[in-house]
Amino acid sequence: MNFPCERISHSEEETRLIAEEFLSELKPGDVVVLNGDLGTGKTFFIKKITEALGINKANSPTFAIVNEYDSEPDIRIYHFDFYRINKEAELHDIGLEDYLADNEAITFIEWGELFPDVLPHKRYEIKIEESENEQRKFRFNKFE
Repeated sequence: MNFPCERISHSEEETRLIAEEFLSELKPGDVVVLNGDLGTGKTFFIKKITEALGINKANSPTFAIVNEYDSEPDIRIYHFDFYRINKEAELHDIGLEDYLADNEAITFIEWGELFPDVLPHKRYEIKIEESENEQRKFRFNKFE
């Protein structure tokens, strides 16, 4: 992928292929921020990435705030959902900085736009939009 870039998905299968293409860009220490309206497929996209890594139990951490997954060979995944966070201090209380500093993990953050000040400068961002006929538009960007 060359960043910034855009992909259109017409089906769940196409979304899986886009997720796998994006996964090929990722390495431990990366942070990926996903933004988009409710129901646009942020969690689904992450689920397709984790499935490609052999993790089949990924789900939305909306109520837990963060889910942790391990895959083979030794890739740790942190999956955050900022949707129900009311104050930035809550993110500090759960140790967000420690998660972001883990260079052996890939961190995914849904609804990162709600607390932009806590996001690392170096990150990937994916904006997901629903377009006509339930198509999904994925806009990828990389900040270094």
